Amino acid sequence: MKYHDDSVYIEQILDGNSQAYAYLVNKHKDMAYTIAIKIVKNAEDAEEIAQDAFVKAYRSLGSFRKKSKFSTWLYRIVYNTAISKVRKKQIEFAPVDDYITDNYSEDEINPDVNKLSDEEQETLVNKALDVLPEEESLLITMFYKNDNSIDEISEITGLSVSNVKVKLHRIRKKLHDEIEMLFQNKFSYR
Repeated sequence: MKYHDDSVYIEQILDGNSQAYAYLVNKHKDMAYTIAIKIVKNAEDAEEIAQDAFVKAYRSLGSFRKKSKFSTWLYRIVYNTAISKVRKKQIEFAPVDDYITDNYSEDEINPDVNKLSDEEQETLVNKALDVLPEEESLLITMFYKNDNSIDEISEITGLSVSNVKVKLHRIRKKLHDEIEMLFQNKFSYR
């Protein structure tokens, strides 16, 4: 289904057509769920968080100032709701390790990885993502899979722009190392 710009639906909702909100929900539900699941690691909690966030956004739509995109504003609500849930359960995110701050370049990637099929490469990347702590996996997912900009990620997470950049750099290094290790383990017995 092709959607209109979010502002079209927002205007309809503010003009009294509450049914238009269903389009915003359908348009953004997958990413809202993705953000929540990356943080809470539980499908039922993630669904509840996404639903709560959509309800909060609907109730606060009149105060949405349009300084950012609706999706950024909504994802910030999802993120904050998920973080609150995690804090209530007293789970802490794993810190980013200092040892991963070294630079690397793409030419250091094992050239044999490129010989894998697209499915094998995707499986390798997904396995590496599963090893990352929730916050790191979320940042990478928002940047690469959802195409959120650094500024949008900063606004959603409350991290500074420079902090997002540093974390993404460190996470890429961590992913690189994990992919290399998985690749070596998988193909060292051939």
